[in-house]
Amino acid sequence: MKIIIVGGVAGGATAAARIRRLDEQAEIIVFERSGYISYANCGLPYYIGGVIEDPEELTLQTPESFFSRFRVKMKVHHEVIALHPERKCVSVRNLENGETFEEGYDKLLLSPGAKPTQPRLPGIGLEKMFTLRTVEDTFRIKDYIVQNHPKSAVLAGGGFIGLELAENLRELGMEVTIVQRPKQLMNPFDADMASFIHSEMRKHGVRLALGHTVEGFEERDGGIEILLKDEAPLHADMVVLAIGVTPDTALAQEAGLELGIKGSILVNDRMETSVPDIFAVGDAVQVKHAVSGQDALISLAGPANKQGRIAADNICGGDSRYSGSQGSSVIKIFDLTAAVTGLNERNARAAGIETGKVILSPMSHAGYYPGGKLMTMKVLFEKETYRLLGAQIVGYEGVDKRIDVLAAAIHAQLKATELRELDLAYAPPYSSAKDPVNMAGFMIENIEKGILKQFHPEDVADLPRDGSITLLDVRTPGEFQNGHIDGFINIPVDDLREHLGELEKGKPVYVMCQSGLRSYIACRILSGNGFDCKNLSGGYRFYASLMHDRRLTETAAPCGMDH
Repeated sequence: MKIIIVGGVAGGATAAARIRRLDEQAEIIVFERSGYISYANCGLPYYIGGVIEDPEELTLQTPESFFSRFRVKMKVHHEVIALHPERKCVSVRNLENGETFEEGYDKLLLSPGAKPTQPRLPGIGLEKMFTLRTVEDTFRIKDYIVQNHPKSAVLAGGGFIGLELAENLRELGMEVTIVQRPKQLMNPFDADMASFIHSEMRKHGVRLALGHTVEGFEERDGGIEILLKDEAPLHADMVVLAIGVTPDTALAQEAGLELGIKGSILVNDRMETSVPDIFAVGDAVQVKHAVSGQDALISLAGPANKQGRIAADNICGGDSRYSGSQGSSVIKIFDLTAAVTGLNERNARAAGIETGKVILSPMSHAGYYPGGKLMTMKVLFEKETYRLLGAQIVGYEGVDKRIDVLAAAIHAQLKATELRELDLAYAPPYSSAKDPVNMAGFMIENIEKGILKQFHPEDVADLPRDGSITLLDVRTPGEFQNGHIDGFINIPVDDLREHLGELEKGKPVYVMCQSGLRSYIACRILSGNGFDCKNLSGGYRFYASLMHDRRLTETAAPCGMDH
């Protein structure tokens, strides 16, 4: 059996190695147009910033090492320029000498990946404008920085690559501005959780020009002007386009393969395309979202690796199935860690799912053990069934551990209330006896049983201030004086029982504290004394972060942003 693989990196290289492990006799050829067949894509920004010093550390396998171990022919600088399914062959161009030839196959695996989205704007392609997707892109940016010592950079786009690159350029001492049309960074997160990410970026001197439309680029005064709609232009020594990726599927389209959203390749759960004996994996394929069941594009290394393995199994006569992508991901943002899995609130509602949520601010480990750091967790569930939908966590330590537990719980189709039952490891340096994941489960169980009723930050502005309800802040007087929401009266939770007579029993009581814990205790006191009570999810800390971020985003002009 002869297998041709178009594209290396996560999907293609994984498939090649798996095919060899399953079939020692198969002839396997990988055509890769770049000079690298297996590299650490996610490590590229850290090489630019000098965190990874040796460029060879980015290369996981070379053509020589791959052939030595797996006897797979890795043809770098070879671009497949056409597919011929009717003749079961491909046309290939050798990029080193320009020669073209045809290569036949029994099975074909497409792993072309995605290319940086290039908007059709004036000035695209200027000399000081870059994209970051391949090792060659990385060397180009690194060489430019070393040779020209730029003092400023504008990054168009605020996704994973944009944020990681922003951090690394700041560490090099450059002034960095991120500009984009959406009003928040990191689209997988909801706007309320993204507010903590924005705060960390601003704290480290990254300027955020959110909600601004880029209309073009011009060379001026030795740098580049970034032209903005209805705003003064930004000026920088270099620009990096990081506005997302587009499936690289021109070959598939020309060969008549069925396509899906944004031109992605349609595959079934065996990673088979619409044409017999042609498989496809990685960033180029349309997948099912594992939670919503909707069609999705999820460009992450983990899914690409799994898909490569599944395609290899099926090429070799097996029957492996891909159950869909959950979108689990984590990112380091200076001192902060942010992680997400499953659906966010925005996408859950767009999918027509009635969504409930809890927001909590637990410590990364036992409070009495030194060094604990606060994290903010948002856990989403389906209101009627209590099916676990997704989670977002922002914090410093232990974030990756909790998101992985929640990702596994979603995959195992646990109910959100069952999080309380998980038997998780505890020692004071690592966790609490009631782990944050368990705490989320306890809170959701309380909602299910009617013990906890909530209102949310987005409800606060619409609460009547006409005396028809009681607005109660149960923090200490000092906390209240340092910042509070208009219309709320202050009675500390520990004094509440002595002041119940001051509250009118027929009125609903809306209660808040700093994180939501003391206000929950206050609600239990009030409920036990005949009051109808609701608790502010996330507390004042969460509300204040969101409001502060919203003010900065709405009022900051791109050229003079507040830090």
